[in-house]
Amino acid sequence: MSDVGSEEFEDEQNKLGEYEGGRNEAGERHGFGKAILPNGDIYQGDYQNGRRQGQGTYRFKNGARYVGNYQQNMKHGQGTFYYPDGSKYEGSWVEGMRQGHGVYTYPNKDTYDGEWLQNLRHGQGIYHYQETGSKFKGTWVNGKMESAGEYLHTNHRFMGNFINNYVRFILSSLQPLQDRAEGEWDATVLKWIPKCVTGLTTETPGKETSGEIQQ
Repeated sequence: MSDVGSEEFEDEQNKLGEYEGGRNEAGERHGFGKAILPNGDIYQGDYQNGRRQGQGTYRFKNGARYVGNYQQNMKHGQGTFYYPDGSKYEGSWVEGMRQGHGVYTYPNKDTYDGEWLQNLRHGQGIYHYQETGSKFKGTWVNGKMESAGEYLHTNHRFMGNFINNYVRFILSSLQPLQDRAEGEWDATVLKWIPKCVTGLTTETPGKETSGEIQQ
C-alpha cells in the first residue's frame, strides 16, 4: 500500500485547504498546527517553515493513519502506519519509504520482523506464520527469499538455499528438535532425502498491499 503523502496539497504557494496553528514571521506554517486537506485527509502535528517536520499524525479519509516522525514533509525516522485492511507497519522510515528495521503485521496476523529497503523486505528477517506457528528465518532481497534460510516448525527444522522464493538446493535435511539436558547429545537424526525439490508456495508470503493510498 502506498505510503506517499499529499505534499502537493500542503504547498504554501497554493493556499488550498484549511489550517489552524502557528506561523513564522514569513507567514509559513510553523510550530504545532492542524491542516484539513482538500481531499479530506487531516494532518495534526509539527511544522517547520511550511513543511511537516517533527512528530505528527496523518489521517486518510479512507481510514488509514500514520503516527510518527516527519522530515521535510516525508515520513522519516520512527513511525507506525495503520492500513485500512488491518495490516500495520511499525519501524524505521527514510524519505517516505519503509527502510531500516521494522515489523509488518499482515491482515491474517502473519508478521515479518526484519530489515527493509525502499518499501521491500531486504536483508535479514524472520517471517512468522500465525496459523501454523512456523517461521522462516533468512535473507531477503527485493522482497523475496534469497540465499541461505531455514524454516522452523513445531518439531523439526528445514534448511536450504533459496532463489526468488524457491528452494535452490538443500543445505540440511529435516532434523527433530528435542529438549535435551545440558551436555547431552542425541545421535539420532532423521534424514530426509527428496527425489526432487519444487516450489514451496505459489504465493509470496505476506505480500504487503501496495498502490491504494495516495496521501
